[in-house]
Amino acid sequence: MNMLSKKALYGIRALIALAQAAPDSLSTGEIAAQGSLPRKFLELILVSLKRAGMAVSQRGREGGYVLARPANQINLADVIRVMDGPLALIPCASRTAYRACEDCPDVEACRIRKAMLKGRDALAEVFESTSIADLAGMGDKADLLLGAAE
Repeated sequence: MNMLSKKALYGIRALIALAQAAPDSLSTGEIAAQGSLPRKFLELILVSLKRAGMAVSQRGREGGYVLARPANQINLADVIRVMDGPLALIPCASRTAYRACEDCPDVEACRIRKAMLKGRDALAEVFESTSIADLAGMGDKADLLLGAAE
């Protein structure tokens, strides 16, 4: 069974650190220290978060990383999909990357798929309704902390 990868877990921790520091930026070293993350691996993760529009890097003396959008507008599902791919355990149950299983004779009648869809939908409901602001313990304060996007 697939589990949450270290890459996704560390990406979530990095975003929480950025949310808690907002509107200030954090260096890679500061993010690594706050989240107990390996720095070299974190650098690769930050590149992925930057490409996905979740973080922005700033150059200069006060440089580092900030959130690209408010923490309450980044949810767990966003991060997991960027780092690990679809939430579904099997490709035919994915809503974002559907692919029929090669050995399935009838995808519409498949009881396994129907069960996997229910599981995927339950996960998505929780992950899509849980924001980085929620995990950072920010509450209403998240609306005020916009990072570098604005």
